[in-house]
Order: sequence, then C-alpha cells, then structure tokens
Amino acid sequence: MDENQAKDYRFSLDLQVRWIDLDPLNHVNNSVFIQYFELGRGKYMSEASPSWNWHKNMFLIANITCNYKKELKLTDLQPKIWVKSGKLGTKSFELDYLVTSQENEDRFVHAEGKSTQVMFDLKERRTIELPGWLKAELSNFDKLGS
Repeated sequence: MDENQAKDYRFSLDLQVRWIDLDPLNHVNNSVFIQYFELGRGKYMSEASPSWNWHKNMFLIANITCNYKKELKLTDLQPKIWVKSGKLGTKSFELDYLVTSQENEDRFVHAEGKSTQVMFDLKERRTIELPGWLKAELSNFDKLGS
C-alpha cells in the first residue's frame, strides 16, 4: 500500500474473516467485500459524525463499486476496512473504502471501493438535502487525519 494512501484514511476497523466468507477457491467471495464496506460504513458514521442518529437520520445507497486487487484469505493477517468521506454533494455524499491486510511492514490492498449515499426522509419517502452539520462533521473528521 502506498504510504500516502494510508495517510488519507483516519478511520479503520479490524475485520474477522470467517469460514463462511470463503468461496470454493478458498478466498473471500466477492460479495462479502460489500458486507465489509457496510460494517465499516456503520462504524465510520458513528465515529465521524457525533450528531448522527440511526433512528432519525437515514440514507439510501444509490451506487456502490468494488475493485478487487488481491485475493483475501482466511490466513491473511490483520485484515482491516478503511473508510473516509469523499465528495459531499447537495443531497448525497460519497464514501471511499480500502480492505487491507498486513504482513511484517507491508500492508496489502485487497479491494478498494466507493459508495454514494443519498439522504432520505423516511416519513415523507423522499430525498432530502444533506444537513450542514453532517457535511461539517465528516469534513472535520477526515481533515484531522491528514
């Protein structure tokens, strides 16, 4: 992993690769990486945005991509999901992801991805503007890591 790339991410979460995550090729199945993104996204939102409340605030996933770089196996050491905010729009925001493992001094990128979240009002069943407080909290959280 490029050292500069690692410095771009302030938030990481340790992953546990489970036997059920593996496919017949004995590596993590491609669909599981999206689940890893989801785990990271949930913890990231709670840490990066102290005002975030999962019972009041909601978003829909409008788009999600994953680029696979290197297979991830059950025996790979210290797997992690890294998350940071990307573009903050009017009604949506992007999150960037890395799935890595570590061996000695080397960190390997297994996958990288991006998701677009659209703010959503559950009662009105419509999209809404990205709150200013959320923009500020996400921006400030990721800036502190630079």
